[in-house]
Amino acid sequence: MVTPLLLADLSERHPGLTKAIGDSYAEAAAVCMQRHHESPTDVSAVVRDLATECILHWDAPSNGILRAYANEIDATEQGAYAVSLATTEAVVGLVAVSRAETMTGADYYVAPIGSNPEDLETCIRLEVSGVSAGSEAVVQARLRQKVAQTAKGKSNLPALAAVVGFKERLIAIAKLGDEQ
Repeated sequence: MVTPLLLADLSERHPGLTKAIGDSYAEAAAVCMQRHHESPTDVSAVVRDLATECILHWDAPSNGILRAYANEIDATEQGAYAVSLATTEAVVGLVAVSRAETMTGADYYVAPIGSNPEDLETCIRLEVSGVSAGSEAVVQARLRQKVAQTAKGKSNLPALAAVVGFKERLIAIAKLGDEQ
């Protein structure tokens, strides 16, 4: 079975996102995917060494959207938020409940679908990164860096790191403490 990754309406499922932020992340993801692929495309989500085959749909970005996301670094970062949050939702059963504070070693707090978004003590930190055109080896190297970053964060909450390889069509997710 192929698992769909839903970029549209992220804020309806992730209480830690506003509609504007979720839509912006989804636009950035479309720009990043369109650099290398046509919609829909198969992607592989590898969570703690278990692969799940997924499918990712996006609307082809207009010229105006392409201009708005012309900064490749910013677009890749924002697009990685959308794809990683869609993946943690569909594959891991976690949704964003809040943006993480500076120095926590993470970007978002995620929690099981349906949990109380006010109870941050039961959350998991999620650190996100994106790679526009790197190989699987580059994605895995970035994942190791991001796991190390979460370990240095000023938080005792458990953590996940996610790296989206847009050209490689790979979302790699590891838990702090997993062997890399």
